[in-house]
Amino acid sequence: MEFFWRDPNDFLSRLVTMDETWLYHYDLETKQQSLEWRRSGSPCPKNFRVQKIAGKFPSRFFLNQDSIFLIDYLPKGQTINAEYYSSLLVLLKDILKEKRRGKVTNGVLFLHDNAPAHRTFATQKKLAYLGFQCLDHPPYSPDLAPSDYHLFPELKKRLIGHHFPSDAEVIAAAETWLDGQISEFF
Repeated sequence: MEFFWRDPNDFLSRLVTMDETWLYHYDLETKQQSLEWRRSGSPCPKNFRVQKIAGKFPSRFFLNQDSIFLIDYLPKGQTINAEYYSSLLVLLKDILKEKRRGKVTNGVLFLHDNAPAHRTFATQKKLAYLGFQCLDHPPYSPDLAPSDYHLFPELKKRLIGHHFPSDAEVIAAAETWLDGQISEFF
């Protein structure tokens, strides 16, 4: 936190964060839509799923205060491991060099959660090699990433209720909506 208190503007301009979410081919409602107030002791409502999820896939978003730099959609059959994640970090650095050279020159402050692929020695070594300074995520802290409260719910609101026959169509709809957002949104 000392980085932030020294110069908040410098901190925010150098910060790059990564968070992940699932995108669905079809989903009936968001978590927020399914919440309801009830009195203590009253029975929980029964939720019946009309249709099973046609498909889903994880996606990782690398972003800062102004925009999304990189979105990765995990290919079918691939798992997130240190090697795969490290290749994403190399791709991220290339994109930052191309689009935001000053961010790389000043040093990237990188924040991601404590997922196993992020904590491995190989990943930490790759982060150091790329010159990214990894900010510590407290080990028992809940994931309080702003993307979980702002970006992902808004994105999923736009996708909810639509039937997408393929991953490509979900991706196209998500990216169309994301491309339409102004930098103040992020």
